[in-house]
Amino acid sequence: MPRVKRGTKRRARRKKILKRASGYFLTKSKLYRAAQQAVERGLMYAFTGRKQKKRQFRSLWIVRIGAATRPHGLSYSQFVSGLKLAGIDLDRKILADLAVKDSAGFANLVEQAKTANAAHKAEVAKKKPAAEKPAPKKTA
Repeated sequence: MPRVKRGTKRRARRKKILKRASGYFLTKSKLYRAAQQAVERGLMYAFTGRKQKKRQFRSLWIVRIGAATRPHGLSYSQFVSGLKLAGIDLDRKILADLAVKDSAGFANLVEQAKTANAAHKAEVAKKKPAAEKPAPKKTA
């Protein structure tokens, strides 16, 4: 079998890794083996970070919406429930943006959610019998 030294491909791969590691501390930016480990770890953190970013933004939007609904006398869950009952399908990103930039429009949405919640409560109260008899106790 012929001997394979991998001249240019090997150099190119190593240059690529070292380029990605530029700016790392001490040997991690200069020596190939340390740089390879550091880059691999960095790529793993970057992958998980992209997933966490989505969670953190959703959490931020929920906090902003909750903070904007409190002065109107609603909690976040009541507001979202009211929007669903009213048939308003806006995602949390848009709602948070409205809460920050267009307080009048957001107040309108809160009022619609309140009326939908009140209508739903009245409907549930109608269906529920006035006085339910307690179940008889069983004796052994």
